[in-house]
Amino acid sequence: MTKAPLSDALQRVAPSATLAVSQKARELAASGVDVIGLGAGEPDMPTPEHICAAAKRAIDEGKTRYTAVDGIPELKAAICAKFKRDNNLHYAPSQINVSPGGKPVLFNALLATLNPGDEVLIPAPFWVSYPDMVRLCGGEAVPIATRIENNYKLSAEELEAHITPKTKWLILNSPSNPTGSAYTSHEFEQLGEILLRHPNVWVLTDDMYEHIRYDGFEFCSFAEAVPSLYDRTLTVNGVSKTYSMTGWRIGYAGGPEDLIAGMRKIMSQSTSNPCSISQWAAVEALNGPQDFIAERLKVFAKRRDMVVDMLNEADGLACHTPKGAFYVFPDCAALIGKHTSGGVEIKTDEDFVRELLTQEAVAVVQGAAFGMSPAFRVSYATSTDVLKEGCRRIQRFCASLK
Repeated sequence: MTKAPLSDALQRVAPSATLAVSQKARELAASGVDVIGLGAGEPDMPTPEHICAAAKRAIDEGKTRYTAVDGIPELKAAICAKFKRDNNLHYAPSQINVSPGGKPVLFNALLATLNPGDEVLIPAPFWVSYPDMVRLCGGEAVPIATRIENNYKLSAEELEAHITPKTKWLILNSPSNPTGSAYTSHEFEQLGEILLRHPNVWVLTDDMYEHIRYDGFEFCSFAEAVPSLYDRTLTVNGVSKTYSMTGWRIGYAGGPEDLIAGMRKIMSQSTSNPCSISQWAAVEALNGPQDFIAERLKVFAKRRDMVVDMLNEADGLACHTPKGAFYVFPDCAALIGKHTSGGVEIKTDEDFVRELLTQEAVAVVQGAAFGMSPAFRVSYATSTDVLKEGCRRIQRFCASLK
């Protein structure tokens, strides 16, 4: 069989580990296995009805044709209003990009700016797609290991130590996927002091979990905390997590006009516009009632507390309490070197995840995929009953290791 002429760039990246775990869980479930999937970062709550109604109206009104490449004016206006209302950030419509999901926003920004050899600093643990996006765009991903003692947050000293003349971007994700850690305004200010001394470094801040936060934590976007770096910051967000619209595929960003224009140029030759119906739904999401968010947060907070407690009761696991998002990132270092009842040695967190799926039918994602081992990510964006049973199985698996 003739092999496809795959590019060298494709060899620089790996498939998404989170999507791979979800697919494996679906395959096992289809074969009759009682699988508990704790790998996907997708709220189990439905898209609010008023948002769905807006999409239906768009269809009925014939709003089903091509739109402006990077967003309809109505959605750009809604995004500008959201940034002003929630983040005290002032963007003109010409500074707004709307893409078919958060991933294309990030990818197009990197593709529009990276040259071969350019470095992108990425605090670890990181969302699995950041480094591979950088590599696909010709850049060099530079992970910066953070410490659990600092709640997995990048310090000013760690940032300073990794900046070189080749550094083009720093990616910041708060609240974080996979750890749920979140930066305070003061912590952003400290990072900003370092960046002000390095005018070659831009900031890509991923705020996708902005509204999913707990214990009274006050969210602050980077450009809001460090207004002197507003012109060097791309503020990325979307409707996927807060509004349970993962499948609608709408991400957006605010930033400098020339960068936004570059991203629009790439879209004009790749995806073209995001789904027209999803755009009108996103207008309603941003402009419509927001009161349901607080109610859903109460549910997430209860799930978080239960999962953290149950995982900390498991033999050999250590799990810190996150401030946001809907993930926990338990450390499993104490289990490395132990053996399953079948004699398989747990040498890595990948071994742990594989054997957990094999023996207890629980799907989680290994820490290696997020740039830090030995650990694994659990998503608690699913029902309380499923989470309770999943944690029981994890406890049982950990107790079985000798």
